Amino acid sequence: MTLDAERKMQFLFALRSKGVTDARTLDAMEKVDRGEFVRGHFETRAYDDMPLPISCGQTISQPSVVGLMTQALNVQPRDKVLEVGTGSGYQAAVLSHLARRVYSIDRHRTLIREAEKRLAAQDIHNVTVMTGDGCFGVPEQAPFDRILVTAAAEDPPGPLLAQLKEGGIMVVPVGQSDAIQSLIKVTRGPDGLQYHELLPVRFVPLIEGVAPD
Repeated sequence: MTLDAERKMQFLFALRSKGVTDARTLDAMEKVDRGEFVRGHFETRAYDDMPLPISCGQTISQPSVVGLMTQALNVQPRDKVLEVGTGSGYQAAVLSHLARRVYSIDRHRTLIREAEKRLAAQDIHNVTVMTGDGCFGVPEQAPFDRILVTAAAEDPPGPLLAQLKEGGIMVVPVGQSDAIQSLIKVTRGPDGLQYHELLPVRFVPLIEGVAPD
């Protein structure tokens, strides 16, 4: 067995051991090499199940959390997905193998430029990344079948909820501090919104506005 094959097996085993059991989610994560999204000092830790620093003071989430969020989102092949918080582009790359179209927005221009290059290098063409204020989503492309937020808000943002179509799902970390956050699954049904708490998490805060970088 080659080192890459052994590393991939260990990576997938770690995901399953943390509760990522959905076959389509595991297949998508197997297709995306996390090592391509981690560079520099932390490159050797790319396949560990831990968050890692990236540019602009942000982080790339640990793979098991990416897997659990993706699994909870239950993306279908014809879905149009909004991701708030592009970061390294890793989560968008995973979503690209599950959805028809992914729109990903981040307040940091530097991160968007880097993510564009990584996604192109991965030959991913159904993801559109853009700089903007993710708190307000992408109304010109709404409504979305699925919305994934990768930064913590005090409450699920109203503008994002408004862009979720009926039958749609949003997964968002919610909490008033970086020490106490919960991952919430929001489903829009015919009678309104239903909320389901999934697990404790820790994410960077969701900040309004576009960063000056």
